[in-house]
Amino acid sequence: MTQNGDDATLVRQPGIPELRTAPDGDEPAPPQDPQADQPLQELPQDRNQALLEAAKQVGALLKRKGHLFALAGSVAAYAHGGEKNLQHDVDFAIRPQDAEAVAATLHEAGLTVYTPPEDWLIKATCFGQPVDIIFELAHHPVGADMLERAEELSVDSVRMPVLAPTDLLWSLTAAFSEHHCDFGAALPIARALREKVDWERVRRECGDEPMPAAFFFLLERLNVI
Repeated sequence: MTQNGDDATLVRQPGIPELRTAPDGDEPAPPQDPQADQPLQELPQDRNQALLEAAKQVGALLKRKGHLFALAGSVAAYAHGGEKNLQHDVDFAIRPQDAEAVAATLHEAGLTVYTPPEDWLIKATCFGQPVDIIFELAHHPVGADMLERAEELSVDSVRMPVLAPTDLLWSLTAAFSEHHCDFGAALPIARALREKVDWERVRRECGDEPMPAAFFFLLERLNVI
């Protein structure tokens, strides 16, 4: 996802609870370790590790507060055994009705939280890294059933719910369209997780959409599936 910047104006989207951030001009307090009152150590320069640290921080906050959620995106793929070649942000999936409570949890921890123009997610910034809190995947609202299928895995030593491999690959594949068809980002994930994915279910749920069908053709030609 593209980061809009920490000073983005907070707007209210139809059907999305109104979220609040710190007053203009006030810098948010540094994120705190949910398990201690001491500030976290300065992050390493490596971008992949910085994204992992942000994922760990946000995941620990949501888990501590008892929110129903699951790690998604490239960090979820890494947690399932994929490459440590993360994309440009951290993704978490939540139910639409939990957006306000999740935003409040992150805001209380000192993170900047704001609503972008897109009406299917809210955004936060943790340790300077963009974090997308998504409540609609591939144009479908995130449901409790998907989150309950999530597997609790260790994400660089912090355990948290992670989207199941089949749900993760469905969310990537079903999102392909004529305006978004970056097969190069999804291909390494499909290759790494191929033995853990119910590909027949992914095909069935993608239907006959042309871009997912093209991706399946590529996977077949490369002997991934």
